[in-house]
Amino acid sequence: MLTATYILVSLSVEQTSIRMSLLAFQKYMQVQLRQQSRLSLAQLQYAGDWLNRLYQGGYWRKVEMYLIPAIRRAAPHTDGLLSGLLNELNGLNHAALESINVVQQRAGAAIDHSELQAEQLCAAIDTFCAALLQRLEKEERELFALARKVIVGEAWFAIAYQFLAHDARAQEARRGKAQVLPFVLPVPLPAPGAPDGAAETAGIAGTAVADTLPAVPQPLRAQA
Repeated sequence: MLTATYILVSLSVEQTSIRMSLLAFQKYMQVQLRQQSRLSLAQLQYAGDWLNRLYQGGYWRKVEMYLIPAIRRAAPHTDGLLSGLLNELNGLNHAALESINVVQQRAGAAIDHSELQAEQLCAAIDTFCAALLQRLEKEERELFALARKVIVGEAWFAIAYQFLAHDARAQEARRGKAQVLPFVLPVPLPAPGAPDGAAETAGIAGTAVADTLPAVPQPLRAQA
């Protein structure tokens, strides 16, 4: 069915984006940590925050929000198979969560920031990424195949409608953010008794000041 194919392709695109984010973050942190012999508390907190952000983002995927509930509704007769697969996926999630806990505990303790700690942080990040990457692979190989077997007819159209509504909300949210006006330095008023054109000159000066302001550093985006 074309609708089922559209849905599974859309999910594969989402999976690919998440996979690229995980690999980009893993590579970035490995490069940063291996160049240092000591870690600061800020670095530990930064790593913990990004791990948590990537982990929480998994719950807002279309797979979690729409596909798995649809499989649950459509496959009561294969409950044993579905339960086993979901248990495996949850186990991988748990392994990723344990890695986050390790990083957050070390950040909370703020103890000896040694080279060993940097190696342990690298290991925790590698474990986190490996668990979620394995989950993505298992979803594509097993969960999508199960969906094709048990979801039929109108159920696929219902999922497609949910996808379209989800994308529309996301696009509206992006549009709302784009409408936020950038900060512009106010034009200073001319001093009392200043000649005509002083306001215009001041405006030009204000623009020059704005141009010389240092650019605000952009946060790391965990994307390839």
